[in-house]
Amino acid sequence: MGWFSRRAADPTTPTKLDREANRDDLAALEAFVTSRRGVEFYLEPETTATDTTVVAVAHDGEWIRRRVGTPRVAGKIAQKHAVPLYEAGRTGYPERMRAWNRAHPERRAR
Repeated sequence: MGWFSRRAADPTTPTKLDREANRDDLAALEAFVTSRRGVEFYLEPETTATDTTVVAVAHDGEWIRRRVGTPRVAGKIAQKHAVPLYEAGRTGYPERMRAWNRAHPERRAR
């Protein structure tokens, strides 16, 4: 028996470690967009740990990250609010987001 064939995948074990997107996630993104100016979306692909996410970054660098489920859902929200949508893996994140993080250390992940 080889290393990779030791344990068969259990069909009852979830493949994701995190939860899927819900209405509260989408509502939070929409509230962020409508309450701030100059918002841009940065799409993050689905991983084994989390669903597809969007980072919404305002003109001053303030940001939030929320699950969206699929890139199509992100595109619909972006189109509805006329917000640019970028692929984070291709474009990276804006410098203003990093500057905002430095100015607000209380928001750092623990």
